[in-house]
Amino acid sequence: MDRRAFIVALLATYGCGQKEEPKKAAEAPKAAATNAQPRERIGRLGTLGATPRQVQGGNVSIIAERLSELGYVEGRNLIIDYRHAKSEVGLRELASQLVTSGSQVIYANGPYSLRAARAATAIIPIVGFDYESNPVAAGYAASLARPGGNVTGVFLDQPEVSAKQLQLLRDLVPGLTRVAVLFDAAITSAQRESVEGAARRLGVTIAPIVWRGSDTLPAALQSATQDGARGLIVLSSPNIFTERDRPLIADAALKRRLPAISLLSSFVRDGLLIAYGPVQKDALRSAANLVAKILDGAAPGDLPIERPVRYALVINTITAKALGLTIPQSLLMRADEVIQ
Repeated sequence: MDRRAFIVALLATYGCGQKEEPKKAAEAPKAAATNAQPRERIGRLGTLGATPRQVQGGNVSIIAERLSELGYVEGRNLIIDYRHAKSEVGLRELASQLVTSGSQVIYANGPYSLRAARAATAIIPIVGFDYESNPVAAGYAASLARPGGNVTGVFLDQPEVSAKQLQLLRDLVPGLTRVAVLFDAAITSAQRESVEGAARRLGVTIAPIVWRGSDTLPAALQSATQDGARGLIVLSSPNIFTERDRPLIADAALKRRLPAISLLSSFVRDGLLIAYGPVQKDALRSAANLVAKILDGAAPGDLPIERPVRYALVINTITAKALGLTIPQSLLMRADEVIQ
C-alpha cells in the first residue's frame, strides 16, 4: 500500500472522512495560532494508566489537545492506543502489548504505569507523568538534565512540596506538633521520607497511617488523634486519589476534626480543607511537549526531565467553618481558588 492509500485508510478507520470536515475546520485556527504545521509522518502513541480513558477524562484530553496544537492530530496523523488496568500485574501485561503493537512512544501516567512500562522495554521511549517517584533514585534516569536512557517526563520535586504542605498546616493550626500522614506503602517511600525530613526541621512528629482502603481509615484516624495528631497530610497515590475514595477521606478527616492537606485540588472540591500542588494542566502540557519532540525524532535520554513550574493553593472555607477554623486573611489572599 502506498503512503497516500495508507493515510486514506487511516482516516476511514478513525471516522475522519467527509462528515468530519467541520471538526477539521475548527481545529485549523488552533494549529495556526501555535504556528504548528501538520506532520507528514504518522505518529503512534501508546498510553498506559490505572483508570479508563473516560475516567482519566481531563488528563487524556489535555495531552491530545496539546499534541494537536503541535501538529499531531488524533485520527489524522496520530494513532493513540489507550490501555488501562487497575492492577500492577495487568499494567505490566498491557505495557508488553504496547511494545509489540508498534508504539513509538509510551506515555505512562502514574508510578505503577511507569514501573510497568520500564519493565517492558529499555528501548522504546517512555514519557512518565509521576508525582510520586524520584526518577534518579528509582533508576529511570542518570540525572535530571541528561536522563541517558529511554525515560524522560514530568516529575514532582517532592521534598520542597512536602515542606510547604506541612508549613501550611502549621499556619492553620498554631502550635501543631504532631501530624498524621496517610500513604500508600507500595510507592510513596520517597514522599514519606520528604515529609519526615520536613517534620524534623519544623519540630513536628509524624503519625504514619498505611492506606488499606477507605473502610479502615476512620479507625486509623481515631487512633492517630488519640495519639495527639492535630492535622493530616494525604500523600499522592493512584490507589488513594480515586473518585470513590476522595470524598470518603475528606469526610473521615472532618469527622475526626482533622485539618487535612493534599496535592490535588480535586480533593478540596470533595471536602478536604486545603490543597497545595502543581497546576495539573500545565504539567500535562509539558508531558505532551516531550511526546511531540520524541515523535519528531528526539532521543528521550537527551530531553531533560521537567518539574512542574506553577503551583496552586486551594482552600475550602466551608470545611474550615465546619472544623471551627478561621483561615488567616493572608492565606486567603495567597489562594488561587477559594471554595465557599
